[in-house]
Amino acid sequence: MALSKIDVANMVENQMPQANVADNVKFRNIIINGDMNIAQRATTVTGLGNNDSGYQTVDRFKFVENNSPTCEFTQSQSTDVPTGQGFVKSLKMDCTTAQTSLAGDDFIYINTSAEGQNLQYLKKGTSNAESVTLSFWVKSNKTGTYIFEIIDRDNSRAISKSYTISSANTWEKKTITYPGDTTGALDNDNARSFELIFWLLAGANFQSGTLQTSWGSRTTTNDAVGQVNLADSTSNEWYVTGVQLELGETASDFEFLPFDVNLRRCLRYHFDTTSPVNGEGGSGLGGLMVFKAFNANEAAGYNAFPVPMRTNPTITITDNSGVNGKIHRFAVGDVGSNITFGNTSNSAICAISETSTFTTSEPNAYGGRIRADAEL
Repeated sequence: MALSKIDVANMVENQMPQANVADNVKFRNIIINGDMNIAQRATTVTGLGNNDSGYQTVDRFKFVENNSPTCEFTQSQSTDVPTGQGFVKSLKMDCTTAQTSLAGDDFIYINTSAEGQNLQYLKKGTSNAESVTLSFWVKSNKTGTYIFEIIDRDNSRAISKSYTISSANTWEKKTITYPGDTTGALDNDNARSFELIFWLLAGANFQSGTLQTSWGSRTTTNDAVGQVNLADSTSNEWYVTGVQLELGETASDFEFLPFDVNLRRCLRYHFDTTSPVNGEGGSGLGGLMVFKAFNANEAAGYNAFPVPMRTNPTITITDNSGVNGKIHRFAVGDVGSNITFGNTSNSAICAISETSTFTTSEPNAYGGRIRADAEL
């Protein structure tokens, strides 16, 4: 009996090995912008030390300090990357003022955070809790022991593991697996559940105990035991790129996303109309969000963000020359000194106000360069 084309197709399909669904998972990397490609705020910031905690250059990676250490760093988006791996950018920390003796509460680290609603598939807090594996490329002249810590901010639990930089000034790939945690379910919301930390220096109050290599209630003395002091010499530099955290006990190749996809994921947390990443930068009228005055105190205009932000953002405004708190009146000049925002959602800015700045006579169009921040 002759076989139909459908019969033949079914026979071939049944004999072929079936692809593992996990092999085809997209967006498997919990960490956003792990290839350090997006830097909306700046590409270099100098003098980072005491009272400088915050997002400085590369999106989604935050500089954090405690106790006002006397050391200082320059943070930059660098083009120094591991050869032949597909990366074009890295995050660089360069010590510019040394501190050889640390106070007990001193620390500096680089962190990134993840929303709880993006972590539910890890099944944390259940008997089926999943392991996660971290992989990244790192380079430093300062060899020795470094710590990467995961903090569950919903339940005050933590786990730390060490990695070793073995060869000075050489890119090395590191892989670390963290077991699943059967205690403490993560909140299913848009708030920070995981804080992911690259320690760079830590005083005695953060490394006088025993490194907490299993999940447990967070004890700060166990956070960073053995961590080197990256600030003990102005010769010290530290680079990182290709940061990936994924479900399972093995590391897969880094998941490169198209630039536009990567940018849109970052825009959920920060949007800057003045950034070269968004097609603007510098001075001039480009990058302005436009408002129309309807009385002396208020102006309105529907200005949508490129993507819905994580939450209603904190917004700052500058005129076309970059002066904070001012707004540009087209064909007239810059006005205002204390612009405030109303009717703002995570999707758009609809209205702004300022005491006796606006006019309804022509030209009654105003423009502001906007920074909107909804970071974790």
